[in-house]
Amino acid sequence: MRPTPTRRADRPSPALLRYGTAAAAVTAAAAVGASAVDADSAWYRALRKPPWQPPPWSFGAVWTPLYASVAYAAGHALGRTRDARRRRRLAASLAVDLALNAGWNWLFFARRSPRAGLVGTLLLDLANADLLRRAAQVDRTAARALLPYTAWCGFATALNVSLVRRNR
Repeated sequence: MRPTPTRRADRPSPALLRYGTAAAAVTAAAAVGASAVDADSAWYRALRKPPWQPPPWSFGAVWTPLYASVAYAAGHALGRTRDARRRRRLAASLAVDLALNAGWNWLFFARRSPRAGLVGTLLLDLANADLLRRAAQVDRTAARALLPYTAWCGFATALNVSLVRRNR
């Protein structure tokens, strides 16, 4: 009779590490990005905004579950990826995506530049497509979990385009 493999009680499970790491990465990106936002600044309030822009309070309400879905999708997809090279590429795609996500706030708010923000959000859309593609290759559930995030970022791109057009 073979002994069953056991894990040490003081060591967290691989799933806990995977989801915890994904959640920490997403939380860090959210915090870095949020630190650049000043929606109450005179500059931002003076921008001409489209009538279809959501109210300011809705952004936090929307981003919280979206970030949770990204952390879930990342942890889930990374756990389903058996090939180490594919897993590294998926993790790198997530890292690029999160950096661009946080970077948009710095380009738009800190630089006070809707044009720079537009470049950032277009790059984020490309990164989202890459992350979604890589997740779909290993797990459809993870890919479906990324769809609301990808759609919201597409909406944010349309909003950024409108802000550029209205504030030349």
